[in-house]
Amino acid sequence: MPKIDNIEETPNPNAVKFILKEPVTAGTTRSFHSAAEAAGDPLAGPLFAVGEVSSVFYMDRMITVEKTDEADWDDLLPRLAVPIRAAESVASNGGAAVQPPGVGGPLGAIMSDDPRLARINEILDEKVRPYLASDGGWLEILSLNDKTLTIRYQGACGSCPSSLSGTLLGIEGLIRQEIDPDIEVVAV
Repeated sequence: MPKIDNIEETPNPNAVKFILKEPVTAGTTRSFHSAAEAAGDPLAGPLFAVGEVSSVFYMDRMITVEKTDEADWDDLLPRLAVPIRAAESVASNGGAAVQPPGVGGPLGAIMSDDPRLARINEILDEKVRPYLASDGGWLEILSLNDKTLTIRYQGACGSCPSSLSGTLLGIEGLIRQEIDPDIEVVAV
């Protein structure tokens, strides 16, 4: 059972980031935007069951929960702590990581033989993802078709206005500078 080390605000006023003392995954990311999506997940399902939750994202020692506009953090945070403390940590379940379902989408992009994708992932890992994670978010590459890179923001970044404007332009500028000046980055 992971203990909560800290709770941090994010740039998204409807999202908070729980920092844990123990990991709940071993490097995999999990993202859910509805209770129906999270129904079979042992961590996200109970978090949605608390009510007033609009999305759950977690990886390693971080869980980001986004609330509905009407919800109040003072009321919601103590209720969210219960399923987080009851969750299995990677250490207590023998190190087994929850695997993402299926092949395709982000997994297909990672497995692509396009050398540009490998370099783009390196750049994102070095220069972008650590900053997004510090704000309770992440991004995954969905595809690279010719000159269009399609990404999806996760966690606090998924509905944050700055991720769809300034951050997206910054990522596109970085990719254009280091990979190809004609690549367009599109967030879905």
